[in-house]
Amino acid sequence: MNPLCVLSCFSLLLAATTSQAPKPCIVPDLLTGGVSVMTADGSMMTSGTLAYDAFGRRMRARHYGSLGNHTVAVDELMLYQQETMYEINWGTMSCRKLPLDTYFMPMHVPADAKLFGQAFLGSSSSWGMGLLTNTWFGQFPNNDTYSTVFTEIGCLPLTFSYFSPKSGWTLISTYNWVIGLSNPLDFFPPPFCYNAVMEKSAKPYTFFSAMQSLAMKAKSME
Repeated sequence: MNPLCVLSCFSLLLAATTSQAPKPCIVPDLLTGGVSVMTADGSMMTSGTLAYDAFGRRMRARHYGSLGNHTVAVDELMLYQQETMYEINWGTMSCRKLPLDTYFMPMHVPADAKLFGQAFLGSSSSWGMGLLTNTWFGQFPNNDTYSTVFTEIGCLPLTFSYFSPKSGWTLISTYNWVIGLSNPLDFFPPPFCYNAVMEKSAKPYTFFSAMQSLAMKAKSME
């Protein structure tokens, strides 16, 4: 066979293989869905809702849980452009204004994330029996690690896992995603937050530490 022909065929095969490799993706610009959070020791599990606005780089998480005889709730508004998070307490009509770390924007696969693998949830034997997903992992500047699972089609987030030597593993699962927003006002703090003063936290909140805050609140009530 002509060596030039062999080289051309090999180049085409390599290009096709490279083009099929999953690449970091960005989710739809507006999303609303459900969320659940489980702490490393399994002592606390919460569920709630999550709204996402890519245009304004904003998120709103409302989640609820119970520990013993206590029921706790956390309402968090994360404004990435302002590097600010509001922790809203509707029971006392009060608000905490906290610094937000913008390094990790959770609703996309970071450009520096590495591909762990691709797999079907369910089965690939027949149409509709499985969901093709990509698992990515990476590291924060402080050496904490994370992994994420996104759908191959649509780039919808399914799970986020976070590991810190101090707090261990936290698993965040999302579901029932709908493209669009049910209430655009979700991304504005209530009036009683207007006079809140930024707390000089030693460590700005990340998406993961914000989602862990309900568990920490529950433990403080023990």
